[in-house]
Amino acid sequence: MRWAAALITLAFAVALTTATADAQRRGGDPKLAARKNPVAANAASIKSGQALYAKNCRHCHGLRGRGDGPLAPKDPKPADLTDAKWDHGSSDGEIFAVIHDGVSADMEGYAQRMSDAEIWNVVNYLRTFAHR
Repeated sequence: MRWAAALITLAFAVALTTATADAQRRGGDPKLAARKNPVAANAASIKSGQALYAKNCRHCHGLRGRGDGPLAPKDPKPADLTDAKWDHGSSDGEIFAVIHDGVSADMEGYAQRMSDAEIWNVVNYLRTFAHR
């Protein structure tokens, strides 16, 4: 009987994980795209975002955001944050959702590691990649 309860719990966890990962679909989400960034993209925000990126993101996405970090998996390779192709949407709100909630087992959410304001700072920093 215990195995049945464990199996039901496991099935529920898998279903919940699948629903969460599916929340940010490829191609973007108009509802998330409409979400406005409440943090001004000023020098202080960008500097804070850069430090947070260095601590949390560069290991996979690389120093310059090209998906070539030292701990980057080979398949699938982390997103190149410097190109024009954003698989899950390119608006601030969509990028926030990807960082906050994650999109897969390889890109898990950072909501437990960073506050919303810190995630918005990272979004502001990522915007500087387009200017390089």
